[in-house]
Parts: sequence; structure tokens; C-alpha cells
Amino acid sequence: MNIIVTGASKGIGFDTVLEFSKDISNNIIALSRDKTKLQQLKDICYSQHKNRIQILSCDLTEISKSTINEVLEKFPHIDILLNNAGLLINKPFLDLDKSDWKEIYQVNLFGIVELIKIIFPKLQKSMNAHIVNIGSIGGLQHTKKFRGLSAYASSKASLSSLTECLAEEFSEFGISCNCLCLGAINTEMLTKAFPNYIAPVSSHEISTYICDFAKNANKFINGKSIPVSISNP
Repeated sequence: MNIIVTGASKGIGFDTVLEFSKDISNNIIALSRDKTKLQQLKDICYSQHKNRIQILSCDLTEISKSTINEVLEKFPHIDILLNNAGLLINKPFLDLDKSDWKEIYQVNLFGIVELIKIIFPKLQKSMNAHIVNIGSIGGLQHTKKFRGLSAYASSKASLSSLTECLAEEFSEFGISCNCLCLGAINTEMLTKAFPNYIAPVSSHEISTYICDFAKNANKFINGKSIPVSISNP
């Protein structure tokens, strides 16, 4: 499979690339702003699994076709696009200014929109393409919400709705789109939101689930925002 993973330099993205790389037949493009950590990931994938992944240091808030085209041209098609990159701002609603809202939506929604548009021709050439958006349990209706996370939760709610829309629009091209709405996972982002909380699930553990879902779930599921949570502080 040909796979793209964003936000690959740490946490869930890092561990998911490692999990995908266990299958030497997987060709992986790992995206992140942090070039140093991407190189570390590349080295680990090769040393542990002999998988020569491709890495690309880029800012999804400024993504363009020219940015990714040099790497993308090496792949005739893309089978999985995992939109994992995300931003969390922990700040009371009344303290959020316009720049905060712009920044979080640029990363959590608009950057994803642009990347999907760029990747679309390659997804269209796949026999069974799957877009997997990493959302949040906080972005679903009728789930517990938390002070300071209004910008984050609302951006993830938008991503969930976008997922449903894309599943409908892309169905004629054989492209599935689903959103995994994760609960508490032990990552830097969780610590930023809940400094004193230790989640019962590690990024390594959830990465195995995400990989299996990305590879297989679109045979049975499309256009769904799926809660994946045993804990939501």
C-alpha cells in the first residue's frame, strides 16, 4: 500500500508510521514540520523493519502542490491518507482572540482540506482509497466538553462533518472517508489539555488500531465518525 501520514514526528503519527512500516510492502510518506524528528523516524523504520520511508518537512498551513509534488511523483497512486496532524489551544473562550481561531482551524481543518485536494488525483487512481481523519471525542455531539477547549473541539466537530460530506462526494470515485474520534491517549497534546491526567491508552497501542482501521475498515464503513474511547477526562 502507498500511505501518507501527517503529523508524523511525534505521538500517534510517529507510532502509526512505525506500525505501518512493519509491512515492508507498505510505501510510506511521513509529513511534519520537524525535519529532525522525521529523520529519526526514518532511521528507526529502516533499522527495525528495513522499510525505507519517504519523509517531507512541510507546514500544512502553507501546503501547496509544489511542496509535496517531488515526493508524490514517485507514487502512481495513494491508498491511504491519514490526516493526523492537529493543534490544541487550551484557553478560555473569552480569552481566545481571532488569531487563535485562525491558527487552530488552519491546522485542524483548512490544511486538511488543501492536502486532500492535492492528493485527490492520486487517491482516485487507487483501487480502494481510504481517507482517515483523526478527530476527537470532544468533537462529537452529546459528549462531555471541557473548559478551555472550545476552539479545539469545534474544529474537530467541523472535521467530523467534513468527513461525512467527502464520503458522499467521493463515493463515485471509489474513495472512502472516515473519522476516528479519539478519547484520551497519552500524548503531548493530552498533557497540554489535562496536565495532571494520565490516560489508560498509549500512542503505541492506539496506532495498531488505527493502522488496521485504515487498511480494512473501508470495506465495511464509509462516512462515519466513530468514537474510539475508554476514557474522556
